[in-house]
Amino acid sequence: MPEVRTSGDTRIHYDDVGRGEPALLFIPGWNTTRDAFRDLLPRCAARRRVLSVDLRGHGQSGGGGTDFDSATVLDDLLAVVEASGARQVVPVALSHAGWWALELRRELGAERVPKLVLLDWIVSEPPLAFTEALRGLMSERWMSTRDGLLDMWVAGVEDPNIIRYAREVMGGFGEDMWARAAREIASAYAREGSPLRALSGLSPTTPTLHLYSQPDSHDYLEAQVAFGAQHPWFHVMKLPAVSHFPMLEVPDLVAAGIEALVSAQETYMNTGIIMPGAVPG
Repeated sequence: MPEVRTSGDTRIHYDDVGRGEPALLFIPGWNTTRDAFRDLLPRCAARRRVLSVDLRGHGQSGGGGTDFDSATVLDDLLAVVEASGARQVVPVALSHAGWWALELRRELGAERVPKLVLLDWIVSEPPLAFTEALRGLMSERWMSTRDGLLDMWVAGVEDPNIIRYAREVMGGFGEDMWARAAREIASAYAREGSPLRALSGLSPTTPTLHLYSQPDSHDYLEAQVAFGAQHPWFHVMKLPAVSHFPMLEVPDLVAAGIEALVSAQETYMNTGIIMPGAVPG
């Protein structure tokens, strides 16, 4: 398995499989590992090169013994991109890893980061309940708050592998990492307002696809469709899944959506992608 040494002599591990550019850069969210992409990786690697990273302090990467912030993780991701030799990368970011996808686009520019794929992210301004959950994760209530989030993310799920991933992998991270995640996520929303607002500030604009399953709210989907109508570079696909982990639940659809965007195909409706202005009945 390839690795790159970054700040603090930290070893960042990643998979490097497949061929063809632009390469996909799979970025797990906080308190997850690259194993979240285990089913998606072979499907995408059959068509193009895929880099799948374990974040600092997560999975097989080092650096979990001291505090760090989002800027440090961004530096790690930039080091992986440079070490890989990839000329172009399309970040495929799970949940709040979307903030790093945005920063990679800002740092490397539109030529090297031509498109973005976001998976199950709160792309609007954060709802009050989520803001309160972030506060809970930074308090003595962190464990009950974490458990409540995990319950919500797998509600209605029957696949034991997905339940096990949430409860054993994500639930295996301790107080320090959950509090760090909450601190960094809250800081990003306070700085940027919302992911959609941050995306609209990119110049030139960057074709972006949001593939998601939670929340199952018509208003949330409708707001994204309305945003896409005003910003034709933005596409959204509401997936037929119930968990917070669509890449584990419906990997074929996620892989098809990614490939449709990266290949610049406009037949999005064939994979269920909702085009700007189209609201499902």
